Amino acid sequence: MNTEERQLAEMLHRVTPEPPRRVTVEDVAFRLASEPGPGREPRPRRGFSGWNRGWTPVLAALSVFAIAGASAGIATVASSHHSHTQAPGDGTPPASTSVSGSPSPTSPSQTSAGQPLGVAGGMWGAELINRQSFTQGSLTGSGDSLFAVGNGSLARIDPVTGATLRTTPYSPPIFSRPVVVGNTVWVVWSYSGGDIVLRGYDTRTLAQVASVPVPAIGGVASQAQGVLAAGPDGKLYVAAGETVATVDPAAGQVRHRTYVTAGRVGSVAVSPDGSKLYVGTGSFRLLVYDLSTGIEVLSSRMSVGGAGNLLATAGGVWGTTGTGMSEWVWFAPGGDLSSSFRVSQGAGGGLASLPSFSGGVVWVGGSYELVCASPATGHALARTAIPADHGIVEYFDSPVVLTSGHAYALYQDERAQLSGVASLTPPAACSG
Repeated sequence: MNTEERQLAEMLHRVTPEPPRRVTVEDVAFRLASEPGPGREPRPRRGFSGWNRGWTPVLAALSVFAIAGASAGIATVASSHHSHTQAPGDGTPPASTSVSGSPSPTSPSQTSAGQPLGVAGGMWGAELINRQSFTQGSLTGSGDSLFAVGNGSLARIDPVTGATLRTTPYSPPIFSRPVVVGNTVWVVWSYSGGDIVLRGYDTRTLAQVASVPVPAIGGVASQAQGVLAAGPDGKLYVAAGETVATVDPAAGQVRHRTYVTAGRVGSVAVSPDGSKLYVGTGSFRLLVYDLSTGIEVLSSRMSVGGAGNLLATAGGVWGTTGTGMSEWVWFAPGGDLSSSFRVSQGAGGGLASLPSFSGGVVWVGGSYELVCASPATGHALARTAIPADHGIVEYFDSPVVLTSGHAYALYQDERAQLSGVASLTPPAACSG
């Protein structure tokens, strides 16, 4: 080392004392500057007239200090960003979490939703327990499990923790809520032309256990909503063109057909006692059939389009009407549309307002209010307004009540970018 190099090195040591370790920064810098790259000799950089080998170790050392300092600064900023947590009750909505992927149905997917988050101002004790995005109207339940469709999969959800336990690939061709019969959850796998296919999945593992083809006589309806229903006898009823096909899920076969003379069937429902079959066709005719004889016993019309999503209860039949910016639920006592009436305010902005029967009552969600209603009369037993989030709607979709007595619904808040499954504690009037 010449005199100039020694003086500069001593100056650097005085400014930045050597740490108590064997290899110094200057040593590393000197080696980096002195050792040639593979296959070539080191050469001076052009454009700087004062550049020579005597300055190389000193400037290299300075560059090491600069890089080390910048790295430390970046690490400090990153640490500060990720260590920040929102204080409870500070009024700032947390960032949404999206859960995606389709793990094998034979392997559990323990995707936790984290701590429950109070939503909608605590309306009916609402708490978000799962933050995955699901398709409207797809939530159903059985035993101790919830099932919903979203992100190209059918998911099984733990209602206690909110964790997504299992998923299996599934993209619904049309809107029709999954139906649970015994230990099998059934979905419409394909629905086009003259071909319909139903698939069944084990409720615990979501492994596929059945696939049933259901030919559609005369071709499927162009506006089909709610084409799959289950009867109290455990049979499946499918809107299959100009017929309603009765499927024996145990045998995996179509056992019977009810032929309809008023066009293609777009929606079906079966009364809780198994005596009546409700059929929706065209825009919009509601037909009632005696299931024991297959004879049509009632026919009525509604002068609106987009009707469907039939649901049968002891007092009659429910359905939806309206599309686009407004959808709402009606109830027809005894299946007679001439005496039907509107049940709730429904939903706007392209959101769905669908009826669901669970826990002994009928639930109607939407973006304005959440209602539980009598299955016998169609009248509301309790209702609550759904608050807006700074002028932007919040949305609850057709709750499900499990055997534990707890209620759950799909939830969405566009402003806060939150969606998923929410738990609810409805009033005693909704206990059925």
